[in-house]
Formats: sequence, structure tokens, C-alpha cells
Amino acid sequence: MKPDRKQGNQPETRPERESAGRAHRFWNAVKIPILAILISLVAAGVIIAVTGSNPFKAYYALLQGSGLAPKSSYANYKSMLTDFLSYVNYFTPMIFAALAVAVALRAGLFNIGVSGQMLAAGFTATVLVGYSHLNAVAAKPLVLLIGMAVGGLAGALVGFLKYRFNINEVVSTIMLNYIFQYVVSFMINTYYVDPVSRQSKEVSPASRLTLMDTPVGNLKIDIPLGILAALLAVVLVWILFDRTKLGYELKAVGFSRSAARYAGIRVGKCMVLSMTISGVLAGLAGVTYYLGYMGSIQPKVLLNTGFDAIAVSLLGSNNPFGIIFSTMLISLIGKGSTYMRSAAGVDTEIASVITGMILLFSACSAYFRYRMERKKRDKEQTVKEEK
Repeated sequence: MKPDRKQGNQPETRPERESAGRAHRFWNAVKIPILAILISLVAAGVIIAVTGSNPFKAYYALLQGSGLAPKSSYANYKSMLTDFLSYVNYFTPMIFAALAVAVALRAGLFNIGVSGQMLAAGFTATVLVGYSHLNAVAAKPLVLLIGMAVGGLAGALVGFLKYRFNINEVVSTIMLNYIFQYVVSFMINTYYVDPVSRQSKEVSPASRLTLMDTPVGNLKIDIPLGILAALLAVVLVWILFDRTKLGYELKAVGFSRSAARYAGIRVGKCMVLSMTISGVLAGLAGVTYYLGYMGSIQPKVLLNTGFDAIAVSLLGSNNPFGIIFSTMLISLIGKGSTYMRSAAGVDTEIASVITGMILLFSACSAYFRYRMERKKRDKEQTVKEEK
């Protein structure tokens, strides 16, 4: 007759301990970002109140500006749905960019060059496809493929420099950012500038990854096609991390390169592959921004998206599904800040303060995790002493 574990003080089996450990790590991964967000919202609310505004009204205005809450009135052909789809179009490139950072971090590398890789991919796709006469059926997939190829090559170059010459990836990506920025600016100002907007010429509607001003009933909606590719990328990166041999090798290299090398893992190959995949995702971020959300390129400007993506990835615990929610949160603040100014009288700079607060407290996640782990150990020790 088998003993009843519930009636005695039988020790847990190894599978039970492993299951409990996984559950504990999962809830810590969820609780810590939520705790950081709540603390930051309270701190930012205090700052808003000190400036003489209502923090609750300001936060509600952020939701209204992003299409997550109804406004009191709308312009012609606009509604809550049009605001929401514009918000989705706005944060789609950030999902790709944050995934690019997460893949590199998995192998212990920092891809600071996401913005430069976005620019290189977006410009190449713009020149080769955006200014062509291809129809939509051929142009849109070709834009994605060119973005992946150019971004992947840029990432692979960084990985190769790291593997072959031990050049720090932070230094090489920052230098490549400047190279891409000024080369693209020269090309635009010399050959492709629009004399009115002083930006690059608009890409063709057939090549654009956003269906602009699409009539739906009595509305004109911007339909972001890139969000489908972004959600697919989230699933594929999750499979790469948790269901493939390469994902395990990247994780091992990220923890300890010497230990991974001792275990027979080809560290150099993993570093090059991780930066290549990271570059592919950054390239997709570039084409969904420049040939999706914007439709043109502003010379001499390097987007903050690639740098913000680092914080977004960390806030999402480098988990592909967590990145979706952290992207939505950070993008909500940026997208709704303009309406917050008009509806609640709060300066748009406060949105940057809120974002900074969230990122500051998310950077303290190691401390929060330490406190939670210590509390758990103290509780277990107390139970053992009682037994």
C-alpha cells in the first residue's frame, strides 16, 4: 500500500521539486515587472500631481490617445478603432526590435546597433522596392525579404568581428550606427530627397506594409500588415529559445562561454548565429517602420527605437511573450502623450519621465528578485525548524 504524502511529512520527489521551481521562477518573472511598473506609476503620479495636474486624468488620457479608451469626440472618419490600429501600427516595429535585443542577450551579447540595422534595411528596401513599379503581391513580401537579408548581414558582420578578432560588439555596433546613419543621409540628400518635406521621397503604396486610409464603413483606417509578421516572430523566437538545440546552446554561451566551450559547444558559431538572427529581426523592425508606419526616411536621424528596445526587452524579462506586453506599455506612453497634453494639460515631456521611471525600476529587478528569493529561503528555513 502506497504511503499518503498528505498525511505524513514525506519529502517531495525530484519531479515535484522541479515543477515547483519552474512555477516559482515563472511567477517571479511575472511579479517583478508588474511590481516595477506599479512603483513607477505611483512615483510618476506624484510628479504629475506636484506640477498641478490630475495623475488619474493624465493616465486615462494616455489610454484615450492610444485607442484603449473612448474620447469625448472624434474627427471625421475617425473613431476609437482607428486610434487603436494606429497604436498597433506604432508599436509593431518595437516588437521586432525588442526581440532582436533578446536574441542577442540570450548569448550574452548586447546589440546596441538595432537602430543602425533598421536604417540600413529600411533604406535598402526603399531604394530597391519602394521606388519600383512592382505590384503589391510581389512588393510587400520582397520588402520583408530584403529587410531580413540586410539586417542579417549587418548582424553577422558584428558577430564575425566578435568571434574572429574579439572586437567588443558594443563598440562595433555603435560605430556601424554612425556609418549607416551618415551614408544613408548622404544618399538621401544627394539622390532621393523630397524638396518639400526634406525627407526621402514617399514609397509606393504597393510596397508599403501599412494600408493607409483604407475605407471601412464610414471610417478611414490604417491597417498594419506587419503585426502579423511580428506575432509570428514572437512564436518562432519562443520556439528557438525553449524547444531547439540552438536555443539551449545560446543560453549556455550566455551563462558562461568557458563552460559552454568545455561542454563541446561551438561558442564562435553561436555568437555569429545569435547576432545574425538579431540582425534579421532588426531588419524587419526597419522595414515595418520606414515602409510601414512612416513611409519615408528622415536624414541624419537615428531612431531611439533600437535603444528603447533594450529596456523593453529587459522589462519583458527577455521572454518573447513578455516583450509583447512591455512593448504595448512603453508604446502606449509614447503614442498617448500628445493627447495627454491636450486633454489633461500635462506636458509631453512627462511621458518621457514616466517611461524613465518604469525603466529605472525595471533595472532594479535583480534587487527585487533577491528580496523575493531571500524571503522564500527564510520561509523554508522556518518550516524546517518547526518540523
